[in-house]
Amino acid sequence: MTVSVTDALAAAADAARLAPSIHNTQPWRWVVRGDRLELYAVADRQLREQDPDGRLMVLSCGAALHHALVGLAAEGWSGRVERPAGEPLAVVHAERHDPADPHAMRRMQLLRVRRTDRRVVSDEPVPADVRQALVDAARRGGARLHVLNRDQVLQLAVMIEHSGEAQQHDERMRAETATWVGGSRPEGTGLPDAVIPAELPLTTVAERDFGVSGSLTAGAGHDTAASYAVLYGDGDEPGNWLRAGEALSEVWLSATANGATVLPLSSPVELGFTRQALRRMLGETGYAYLVLRLGTADPDHAGPPHTPRLPAEQVIETVE
Repeated sequence: MTVSVTDALAAAADAARLAPSIHNTQPWRWVVRGDRLELYAVADRQLREQDPDGRLMVLSCGAALHHALVGLAAEGWSGRVERPAGEPLAVVHAERHDPADPHAMRRMQLLRVRRTDRRVVSDEPVPADVRQALVDAARRGGARLHVLNRDQVLQLAVMIEHSGEAQQHDERMRAETATWVGGSRPEGTGLPDAVIPAELPLTTVAERDFGVSGSLTAGAGHDTAASYAVLYGDGDEPGNWLRAGEALSEVWLSATANGATVLPLSSPVELGFTRQALRRMLGETGYAYLVLRLGTADPDHAGPPHTPRLPAEQVIETVE
């Protein structure tokens, strides 16, 4: 039986609830209107101190948009995306329906198992062909991915150290972070203790210090087997940030399919001086949207639990 257009779009919006977002803020809202699905940013869930321009908010919405398209394809519908300047951020039009192919359904399964893993990566480096697959995935998603060499990784480590120090000395930033991390997060947003390491891992490139001690066992070892990459593009406007989120989701999908892990590091793009340093690292050929730590998943250990999600009725509205 063919699912109606409206039901398929509602299911796509529900799939988008699985998308990653900065501090799990889930800053999106969906409206289903007949044969169109509208995506809006929710300013109430924007990180005003860490993300005053809304870069990471819109990027998060872009990841949700990509998730919605994957969900729509899994229902057998092809989607056309309209990207107006302003609100809504995007409109998805459901067009032709065909029997869902196994590849589309497999991609939906990958979205369901995808997760953010802050534990130490395994000692197995990411194979060169997998790194290339992630570079290709970023281009399909509408951005680019630059894998850093060893010298650039050391530069990144210094950059993140400086950004971390600056943020730790900013009382408003610390207070904002505290509202989104720690505890059980029964309201459905934010990062619960279960996904935050009990202690910061010993790594060359430091992970974010959330200021709380979680319950996740980070694991022993170091990040010597990790790869680091910069997700970037040609512009620094909301349309580019939306595309960056779509690219992030496509990269993460490819990584999950290839047994790799992804950990977004947003602190270098939250401050102007570190964004400029990343731009110089790219040879001034683009604007950095996010830094990614890439690792090989440990097949002998299950990943951390999924972060909580807002209920569908809070993020999806159907207008008759």
